[in-house]
Amino acid sequence: MTEELTDQLRKVFVEALELPAEVDVENLKYRDIEQWDSLGHMTLVGAIEDEFGVQFDTEQVIDMSSFKVALDMLRGTSVDG
Repeated sequence: MTEELTDQLRKVFVEALELPAEVDVENLKYRDIEQWDSLGHMTLVGAIEDEFGVQFDTEQVIDMSSFKVALDMLRGTSVDG
């Protein structure tokens, strides 16, 4: 499940932030790239919530500062798959 979850989240990041292929998504941090600004962040959060059927609280949205943090948050929720 872990590899599948990572792959699924990677796909959400690429699509939501419209990332080029050369971006190392798994080491990406908030504001590392132009696409992940405050508006991109909200787009990304919405895309993750839609894809995984979860809802993050305000604190989690604020704390989601990297791909790794987002992955850890999903691992801490009940996600099917």
